Amino acid sequence: MAQNTEQKTTYSLEMAGRDDLRPPERTGTAFEIRRVEIACPEFNWFLHDAVGVEFNWGGREDWGHREWTEYVDRPKLETWVAYVQGTPAGYYELEKQGDGSVRIECFGLRRPFFGQGIGGGLLSKGIERCWDMGANRVWLTTCTHDHPHALQNYLARGFKLLKETTAAANEPRKSAFFAPVREP
Repeated sequence: MAQNTEQKTTYSLEMAGRDDLRPPERTGTAFEIRRVEIACPEFNWFLHDAVGVEFNWGGREDWGHREWTEYVDRPKLETWVAYVQGTPAGYYELEKQGDGSVRIECFGLRRPFFGQGIGGGLLSKGIERCWDMGANRVWLTTCTHDHPHALQNYLARGFKLLKETTAAANEPRKSAFFAPVREP
């Protein structure tokens, strides 16, 4: 496969205290959030691909069942899923770190739920859960391989930009089921 020579920008963000959270004034489409109580590597794979393939998320594209099982079957990791009328609309993964912080590992919505006012509310609930987990700070990284509004959503919720770096872009993603959606 030819190397992708384009660049990506990665943003490191953090929230230092619960009082920094700025939930949206209102949310759109009603949704419910439920925790995945029993580790299910296939479900996390589905969520990661359903949200991330379109944006060329990297880092897990070569994982098999063993890697997914090792990843999700850890007490430090929580997976939460937003449902709209019983359908998975988006999710977040939270991981307690050794330094007392909580990292938002993944956050995103599936394409059918874009533009419905869900993202800000879902992110706010995820951040609240981080603080409930005893976080001394909440942090994440995002990049230009994410939804075009992702960075703005993080900043609007109260995250502060710590660092910005540039590197080679991720290789194009392939999925057994999900294909990137191209706008006309």
